[in-house]
Amino acid sequence: MLKLINAKQLRLGMYVHKFEGSWLNHPFWRSAFLLEDQKDLDAILASGVSELWIDLSRGCGLPAAAPVAVAEPAPPPAPAPAPAPAGPPAPVRQAGTSMSQELVQAKRILLQSREAVTSLFNDVRLGKAIDVNGAVPLVEEVTSSVMRNPGALVSIVRLKNRDDYTYMHSVAVCALMVALARQLGLDDAQSRDAAMGGLMHDLGKALMPLDVLNKPGSLTEDEYGIMKRHPEAGWKLLKEGGGATAATLDIALHHHEKVDGSGYPHRLKSTDITLMSRMGAVCDVYDAITSNRPYKAGWDPGTSIRRMNSWAGHFDPVILKAFIRSIGIYPVGSLVRLESGRLGVVTEQNDSSLLTPKVTVFFSLKSNEPISRQVLDLAGRHNHEKIVAVEDKEKWGFKYLDEIWSEV
Repeated sequence: MLKLINAKQLRLGMYVHKFEGSWLNHPFWRSAFLLEDQKDLDAILASGVSELWIDLSRGCGLPAAAPVAVAEPAPPPAPAPAPAPAGPPAPVRQAGTSMSQELVQAKRILLQSREAVTSLFNDVRLGKAIDVNGAVPLVEEVTSSVMRNPGALVSIVRLKNRDDYTYMHSVAVCALMVALARQLGLDDAQSRDAAMGGLMHDLGKALMPLDVLNKPGSLTEDEYGIMKRHPEAGWKLLKEGGGATAATLDIALHHHEKVDGSGYPHRLKSTDITLMSRMGAVCDVYDAITSNRPYKAGWDPGTSIRRMNSWAGHFDPVILKAFIRSIGIYPVGSLVRLESGRLGVVTEQNDSSLLTPKVTVFFSLKSNEPISRQVLDLAGRHNHEKIVAVEDKEKWGFKYLDEIWSEV
């Protein structure tokens, strides 16, 4: 039996079935769990959540004399053999919002998801079983943001700091998978599968030695061998935890396979690799090479796309082309040179043309000095500019490029 109670009535030993309101309003990666830790109880009370559902069949209830608001929601569905996880339906494709509008919401999502995914990894390290159904609310928030504006969340999550990489990489791949699924025309159920697979793809890293996982330098051959165990470790965790679909399990196990058969752990080739895992391979690598890592700075988005496109045998070329369309030939944050001899940063994509994004110019190559910033819509009727090249940000040494496009 489910009961809706005031958060102030919550006690240790109760089973939290669902929080009322948005996932952003509570501090947990999951929304269903047995409340056993005083720290978790304190976190709920401090979060501002006012009401929540408890499951009396899986935990204790309130004392008989305690007031409680009783409701009669439909009983939770009985376990079924179907692989799709329980949870709300994936969001319908929503009307678009501007980059600046969605960046505000995207930053809120990232703030909460950082805590949520850190908690998820810590649960794994503590030996707790992981049921992916608990992560559905997080996946829904990410999916909704990408549906409103694909560029906002997938761009802002790239700015993760070095210490956050392991955790926020999962959120980034989740968002990129949604954008790619959207571009490929996958349905809502498939898009949700892709998102969940992206979020959980590196769960096995929670079981890797921290000194290897967080090493501030290149790995030795032996250390690399250890890290190559994480796909199978993650697959096992998800399999044992329950709730993971076949697609989520496969992405965790095979996102490091390559179409030429040189990947791991099973050296699969071409279409022997599922569509979802071929998608995961592209999204995983893109976020990895564009992010700042403990041992190297991330590459410029535009440079990264160009290099990935040159790696023969690594990715499914059809999937890679769709991925490029999903984030743009010139992704947000790319440093580009215009025909007029000015440098600019791509700040927003143009849905009607991959070649004409919005660009903020800030530097003149003719005078070799900064100029007043100006936003150019390269798709505008009166625009006479065009991009002639992607520039390498490392060559120029600009330290403030991300500030230009991420300001709201």
